[in-house]
Amino acid sequence: MKSTLIKFFIILLLLEFSVADFCNAQKKEQPTTIPGYSSNTDFHVLILAERGGIHEGFVVAALDWLKDFSAEHHFQYDIVNNTDSISEQYLQHYQEILQLNYPPYMWTDRAKAAFIKYMEEGRGGWVGLHHASLLGEFDGYAMWDWFSDFMGGIRWKNYIAARATATVRVEDKNHPVMKGLPEFFSIPDDEWYTYDKDPRPRVHVIANVDESSYQPPSDIKMGDHPVIWSNDKEKARNIYFQMGHHANIFHSAEFKKMFANAILWAAER
Repeated sequence: MKSTLIKFFIILLLLEFSVADFCNAQKKEQPTTIPGYSSNTDFHVLILAERGGIHEGFVVAALDWLKDFSAEHHFQYDIVNNTDSISEQYLQHYQEILQLNYPPYMWTDRAKAAFIKYMEEGRGGWVGLHHASLLGEFDGYAMWDWFSDFMGGIRWKNYIAARATATVRVEDKNHPVMKGLPEFFSIPDDEWYTYDKDPRPRVHVIANVDESSYQPPSDIKMGDHPVIWSNDKEKARNIYFQMGHHANIFHSAEFKKMFANAILWAAER
């Protein structure tokens, strides 16, 4: 009996060491986790998303679309709804920033400094949509001069509040973001911004909107009206889309195509 008990305790002791060794081995094999990290991911995107308000429908539709698109193209994204966590170190984990309607105000000073360095040193790419050009003094926040210069020295002036469907004309057919797109295509139910000046002299215009095509018609016009552009002065690949107000835009195959192209291009894929 005594011999049997001794054998039993020896077996339990051996099992305990085996389990401990297995757990330690598992810990050694697992990678260190960082924001947006996955061993099966080609690149990582930080999405700065504006939530609530009139753009919530568009943002929800965009995030739903991104679920399938990111899985298909093997990239991972993290979503933040404010800039509190953004720092130079934080941005090191991302090859791209997607400014999903988040405006150029309500940023912390630390986030501003980190973003400027990210863009000026070409540490990743940037895609901005719609509200990203809402420049001026809004909600008690001062004008961000650097971002205004980045957007072509503009200040927001007006918009077609009731939304209008309009024809977009591609100017730079050779730009990678326009690959597979026709020269003219329609964008539904959008809110077309006007600015205090034309950004064209200071940016590379990729497409404009035909203001005579607005349906319903509107008297709010700019004349020359760029709606897709890039600032080639920055080292970071970047592209801005003025459209992105209403979820109906995801019924447009052309919008989804250029949005997809932009995400891959900005990440150098």
